[in-house]
Amino acid sequence: MTQTQSLQTDKSDLARTRIVTQTQGDLQPGEALLKIHRLALTTNNITYAAFGDTPHLRYWNYFPTDDAAWGHMPAWGFAEVVSTTVEGLAVGERFYGYWPIASHLVVKPVRITERGFYDGSEHRLDLVSAYNQYQRNSTDAAYRPENEDYQMLLRPLFITSFMLADYLEDNRFFDAKRVLVSSASSKTAFGTVFCLQDKDIEVVGITSASNQAYVDGLGCYQKSVTYDQLETLDPSVPTLYVDFSGNADLRQRVHAHFGNALVHDCYAGSAHSQDHISEQQLVLSGPQPQSYFAPNQIRKRNADWGPAEVTRRFNEAQLSFIQRVSDTESPWLELETHQGLEATQALVDTLVNGRIAPIDGHVVTDI
Repeated sequence: MTQTQSLQTDKSDLARTRIVTQTQGDLQPGEALLKIHRLALTTNNITYAAFGDTPHLRYWNYFPTDDAAWGHMPAWGFAEVVSTTVEGLAVGERFYGYWPIASHLVVKPVRITERGFYDGSEHRLDLVSAYNQYQRNSTDAAYRPENEDYQMLLRPLFITSFMLADYLEDNRFFDAKRVLVSSASSKTAFGTVFCLQDKDIEVVGITSASNQAYVDGLGCYQKSVTYDQLETLDPSVPTLYVDFSGNADLRQRVHAHFGNALVHDCYAGSAHSQDHISEQQLVLSGPQPQSYFAPNQIRKRNADWGPAEVTRRFNEAQLSFIQRVSDTESPWLELETHQGLEATQALVDTLVNGRIAPIDGHVVTDI
């Protein structure tokens, strides 16, 4: 018998959490028990929770609880096998993947290969498969033990960034001359811009006055403006809007200011809103917002290039990004560690209420 602890989130109030202790019974045939060691928490995790019941996302469904009003907020990190009834998995093996904020998780490994496995639990079968995949550290070409914290903080965001940059280039930037990026200080935003640095297009970041110095210090944006300064941009330049904020008022201002010069509105995230774009009742002139979903571009590139080449290109870019972000002379990210679930409760409240500096990267240990 194993005592497990998990952090559950009130679906109606994301800042409200509780710690639940349960007893894990004996494993059934085909199951494995993993001990979760390290997790990363960012605004992205709050997005998972905020959109947890959105029909095509269903983030709450990955790790269901016994109480429909409470859910497990998913997070990325590392876990080790502590018990298994499955051939092909060894006790002590370490895996990177998608976990609840909890001490343990029981999975049903299927499609086991040298690379890893998928969780074949019945409740996950009709969910997005990218979130069901668990990567062996021993065969991950991009894994570096010293980079674990950076990998779990950045990899789930950077796959979005890498594929978004590729999606924009694949569509010839919709004939834009300028890419306008909201929430420019967010990790996913500047990860995307990092991937666009050698492209022949102007990239302008929109950010808060308090974060503008940080954004300018990154050096990957050609220019930044604060939200109040949006209307100072030349409205005649063909502009592609990439929205990481989800702010409805800002979207309306962008459409009003650029008019016919707005060539595409790409909805990529909701750092400033817990309302999905589908829930925002907006009357907009020009191109209507189009949601970007990384797995769609991954599937396209798997067909175009083959999965091995997609992985090779992503790993190369990810290692380069981590090297830049962790540069000791001018870091883009500084790590902060939180030990135990009680400390994690305070961190979740901080993230939900937006009380974090963009340079901070939050890591949870000793779960």
